[in-house]
Amino acid sequence: MRLHGLYALADPALRPDLPLPDLCARLASGGAAVVQIRWKGAPARDLLAAARAALPLVHAAGAALVVNDRPDVALLAGADGVHVGAEDLPVAEVRKLVGDRLAIGATVRDLEGARAAAAAGADHVGFGPIYATGTKVVDAAPRGLEVLRVVAAESPVPVVAIAGIELANIAAVGACGPAAAAVCSAAIRAPDVEAATRALAEAFAAGARLAGRP
Repeated sequence: MRLHGLYALADPALRPDLPLPDLCARLASGGAAVVQIRWKGAPARDLLAAARAALPLVHAAGAALVVNDRPDVALLAGADGVHVGAEDLPVAEVRKLVGDRLAIGATVRDLEGARAAAAAGADHVGFGPIYATGTKVVDAAPRGLEVLRVVAAESPVPVVAIAGIELANIAAVGACGPAAAAVCSAAIRAPDVEAATRALAEAFAAGARLAGRP
């Protein structure tokens, strides 16, 4: 799974006027390298149907599809990866379940967490919150750019910076050296999702170049 650039979260609660597969397609077409379906509380069969419908649309744009929380649904849908948080199944148990069929991402709050997640079998980590966010309740204070710079440099697996990232600050995030930056409302709440995603992807790439990344 190519993990470099924009990591876009597709949350239907924030954009109920668009079918979830369509939302995923717009994010991928706008240049997101990864599209993650984050549909909290969805019935399993509805989540599975949405992921299966989104997969070919996302792949057609050259992006990867990740399912949040549910490794079983990710496997059945044929997704590229699954992301698990602190209250989900432990990374080591997810690895037992999925083998090498899925890339696994894990939420971490510090460098020690990144090292532990990698040791348990995570392929990458979502590190944050970088900034305060209103998209979801986060039980941690913002980590800021200097801590991100250290974690991105010393984590044994690629780092996805997450929380509060928008067009005004995504270049600064990219300059700290993470493999990717996760965005949600900055892309999907825009009137033109594809255009907003493209602008975010370009700004991240510009910042990454300052960090010496291609």
